[in-house]
Amino acid sequence: MKTLVIGHRNPDMDSICSAIGYAEFKRATGMESAVAARCGNTNQRIDFALEKFGLDSPVFFADVYPRIEDVMQRNVVSIHRDAPVYQAMTRFGEDKFRGLPVVDDARNCIGLLSAFKLGKYLFPPIENLSSSRIVEASIAHIRDAIRGMLITGREDTVVRPRTLVVAAMLTESFQKRLEQLDIPSTVLIVGDRWNIQELSIIAGVPAIIITNNFSPPDKILALAQEHGATLLSSPHDTATTTLLARAAVTAGQMLSPDFACIPGDATLRQTRSDLALSSQFAFPVIGANGRMQGIISKGDLLRPAPRELILVDHNELTQAVAGAEEVPIIEILDHHRIGVAPTQQPILFVNRPVGSTSTIVADCFRQARIPIPKPIAGLLMCGMISDTLNLTSPTTTQVDREIMEELSKICGIQPSDLASEIFSVGSPLLTLTTKNVITADCKEYEERTVVFSVSQIEEISFSQLEKKRSELIEELEKYRASHNYFFSALLVTDVNTQNSILFVRGSESFTRLIGFPEDGSDSWRLDGIVSRKKQLLPYLTQTLARMA
Repeated sequence: MKTLVIGHRNPDMDSICSAIGYAEFKRATGMESAVAARCGNTNQRIDFALEKFGLDSPVFFADVYPRIEDVMQRNVVSIHRDAPVYQAMTRFGEDKFRGLPVVDDARNCIGLLSAFKLGKYLFPPIENLSSSRIVEASIAHIRDAIRGMLITGREDTVVRPRTLVVAAMLTESFQKRLEQLDIPSTVLIVGDRWNIQELSIIAGVPAIIITNNFSPPDKILALAQEHGATLLSSPHDTATTTLLARAAVTAGQMLSPDFACIPGDATLRQTRSDLALSSQFAFPVIGANGRMQGIISKGDLLRPAPRELILVDHNELTQAVAGAEEVPIIEILDHHRIGVAPTQQPILFVNRPVGSTSTIVADCFRQARIPIPKPIAGLLMCGMISDTLNLTSPTTTQVDREIMEELSKICGIQPSDLASEIFSVGSPLLTLTTKNVITADCKEYEERTVVFSVSQIEEISFSQLEKKRSELIEELEKYRASHNYFFSALLVTDVNTQNSILFVRGSESFTRLIGFPEDGSDSWRLDGIVSRKKQLLPYLTQTLARMA
C-alpha cells in the first residue's frame, strides 16, 4: 500500500512544501509508505526553494484512477504453445484461474487454455469415446507426458495423429487386433507381455511404451533395433500411462484463439463495465510493448487499488487530483474553507484558520516533539512565506509568527532574507505563457450551484502588467469558456505594495455588481487585498448571493 501525500491541482508553493513536509512527518511517526506527490507542474519559485534546501520534487501523478496494473497478478503462470498440455495439468491450481495463458517464444499471449476444455478432451462424452484413442503429438511429447525414458530407437519429433492401443488381451486376440490397426500411426502401450511386443515389432508398429519400468529382454531390444522400432519405458501402470499419453498434445493445439486482452493502463471502473457480461475465465494484461505483463480475473476487478491519499492544502474534490473520488482518502490537512471531499470512513481532518498548511505541518512536528530536519524546516518556511506574503497577509495569525520564528532558528535563515530571494525569482508575467499564468495557481469553487475559478500570481511590481493586460483578458475568457465556468478571475498581487489587480471574465449580471474601482476593461483595483482565501473569495461569494 502506497500513501500519497498530495496537494491540489495547479500546485503553489505551500501545496508542494506541505506535501513534502507532511510525508516526512508521517514517515517519522511510523507510516513508511508515505510519499510526497503532486498533480501539476512546479514553477521557478518552487524549483528555487527545492534546490536551495536540497530536496527532490514530489512524485508526479496526472491522476490516481485505479488501473488494471494496480490489481493484476504479475507472476503469471503460463505455458508455451509447444509444451504438452500435461504441463498445464500440473500447473492448474498454482493460481486461482480455471486455465492458463498460452505464450509464444517472445512471451506474447496467443490464446487461453481452458481447464474445462482440456477436461472434455481428456474425458470425452460416451458418444465420442472412439476419439479418445487418437492423440495428435510427437513421440517426444508422449515421452515427456508420461515422464518416461527412451530405451532404444529414435524419438520422432513430428506432430501428427497417433493411435493409442492398449494390449490388454490374449496373444491370439491381439493378433486379430493388429490386422485392424493403422500400423504406421500406432503407439502400443503394454506391460511385460514380451510375446505381444515381439508380434508388434515384426508387424511394423513404430513405437511401444512398456509400463511399470519393465526392462525388455535382449531378444526384444535386438528385434526393435532390427526393425527400427522405438521403445519407451513408463514408470506408471498401463491405465495411468494411457491417460498421461493423451495429455501429450501441445497447448497450441488446445488453446482458444479468440480472447479479450486488457491494457495495463485501463481504468478499473471502465474495465468492470466492459467485461461485465464476458464468460472468459481470465484476461491477459498487455503492456505498451504488446507483451503480456500480467493476468487478471473478474474477482481481481473488485480488489481495491494499493493506494490511499492524504490531501494537503485543499479539501474539495474539484481541486483534488483526478481520480481522488475512487481512492480512499485517509487524512486531510488544510487551512481553507470547508468544501469536504467525501470519504468512505471517519478520517483525521485537520482544518485550522492559519496562514498556510506548512504552518500546520510544522506544528505537527512540534506537538509530537519530533525534531524537524533542517531542509524540511527551510522548505516549510518557503511555504509559509509564499502563502502569507512573509506574514503580511491578513490570513497571518500569531501561530504563524511563532512557527516562523522556530523554523528560522532551526535553519539559521531570516524570513525577510528568504522572502526576498523567493519573490525575486521568476516573475510569472515574464517567465510563464499567458495560459500558464491563468492555470499555474488556479482553483475551482462551487457556490450555490455556481461553478467558477480564481487564479492568483504574485509579482514584485505591476511594471509588466500593462504589456500583458489584453492577452490576459483574452486567455481568461478562453479558460472560462473551455470549462463552462460562470466566471473566471485572476488576482495579480504586488507583494511590495500589498495591492492587487483583479481581472474577471464572465456573466455581466455578475461583473456589474463588483464594487471595487475599475482599472480598465474587465479589471478592478483592489488596494490592500492580497489574500484569495480570506479577502477575495468571501467577497466573490457575497456578490453571488446578491444576485439571488
